[in-house]
Amino acid sequence: MMRSPRKSILSIGKAVFALAFVLGLAAMAVPQAQAQTQTFSVIHNFSGGKDGANPLSGFLFAGENLFGTASSGGSSGLGVVFWMKTSGVETVLHEFKGGADGANPEGRLTSSDGILYGTTNAGGAHGAGTVYAVTVKGKETILYSFTGKADGAKPVAGLTLDKAGNLYGTTTAGGTSGNGTVFELVAPTVAGGTWTEKVLYSFGTGTDGSDPVAGVTFDGSGNLYGTTSVGGTYSYGTVFELTPSTPSWKETILHQFELQDDGGVPYAGLTLSGKNLFGASTDGGAGGANGGGTIFELTPTSAGGWRFAVIYSLSGWGISGPFRNLLMESGKIYGTTHCDGANDAGTVYELTNSGGTWTYKSLYVFSGGSDGLYLFSNLVSDSEGNLYGTTNGGGASGYGVAFKVTP
Repeated sequence: MMRSPRKSILSIGKAVFALAFVLGLAAMAVPQAQAQTQTFSVIHNFSGGKDGANPLSGFLFAGENLFGTASSGGSSGLGVVFWMKTSGVETVLHEFKGGADGANPEGRLTSSDGILYGTTNAGGAHGAGTVYAVTVKGKETILYSFTGKADGAKPVAGLTLDKAGNLYGTTTAGGTSGNGTVFELVAPTVAGGTWTEKVLYSFGTGTDGSDPVAGVTFDGSGNLYGTTSVGGTYSYGTVFELTPSTPSWKETILHQFELQDDGGVPYAGLTLSGKNLFGASTDGGAGGANGGGTIFELTPTSAGGWRFAVIYSLSGWGISGPFRNLLMESGKIYGTTHCDGANDAGTVYELTNSGGTWTYKSLYVFSGGSDGLYLFSNLVSDSEGNLYGTTNGGGASGYGVAFKVTP
């Protein structure tokens, strides 16, 4: 009997059972390195008060500054947008109040011309979530409030900008079948104008996927790529491509996850490196249905299709693997696992490619105490190669931390 993947990122973090940290072998992987030679430091402890609580994504790194969201906390307990120096000094830019203002931001921020863009999972004029903009001085503008109907509902991912300043994203619910959407928010042509939403694709009830938790990624030709966390032929998610078409975009399924060696339940989106796509699944792998997730690569073929390959496999129990997009720099992959590791609290890792073989190196294993607990975070790096991210819980007050890993 197939398991039903859980939908709420926050409920997953709170409901995970104890996991053993044992790394498996994919066809092109080698055993992990055990030594940890990096330096780890907590740069900020979220108090659960005005500074926020329980961050569910990592940072946007811009101008040697970190910008992020906390899904709860603030004066109303409904989340904040903040600016943080790499030293950990935090300035709250906006506190969500619920209602039309929005509530519970879960996705990573993006920016353009000094303006931060993001989504809230709840609140808005119809209670189904919002797309918002916040200036670095803290002025918030709601760009769009989802109705919860055909236009979508409950976005949890960050947004992608095109060269014209239009925003692209996903919703986990709503759409014509209630299974989520991919949308475009078209920027106004005049200052102070209204942003207009277009649903590019509405996930159906067949094998096209359902509940996209991650955002979407552009290629150089204007096609969009993403993942769905569930749905597809085997009910464990898909990798999809959307090609511009009228009236809605055309979807092509690039991979259907089986919760076997290939992985399953991908919450992370896709990272484009050259012409190849890299992603991660939270579940499955070398351990099959009992695996701890996979790191995979999709390569375009001369026949016009895509070749799917697992480049590394982690073992554990269920949804312990990577939840957010991979960071790729200088031929290396950096990422986090949600609750993998010796203490069932999450890890930071590095993968290095040499001649087609990917070697795993552990950068940090969380204890679940003062150093943080449960990672739903992406990683960003500064000019010196230091890595920054967040944990959802743990820390001095139990509401999560911002951390730094120094090579």
